[in-house]
Amino acid sequence: MKVCNFCGNKNFREKHVQYIYRHNEQMLVVSNVPCEECEYCGEQYFKADILKKIEKDFTDIYVEGKKPEREVKVPIEEFAKI
Repeated sequence: MKVCNFCGNKNFREKHVQYIYRHNEQMLVVSNVPCEECEYCGEQYFKADILKKIEKDFTDIYVEGKKPEREVKVPIEEFAKI
């Protein structure tokens, strides 16, 4: 039986969420990613093959030059300066 690693709850629900993959200073936001979510604390669990697909897509975009579906501009601030 599956148990949440954080709270010990045994109840999960299947859900589709937004996943942010980061490597160094580069990011890829992926929408509609399937996961299992703990019904008590909200911790999300992703299957390895799903994470590997996201990592491959990141590499395809940043290394191979694949054009992403869309791009957004994100402002960044240092907390100490605000």
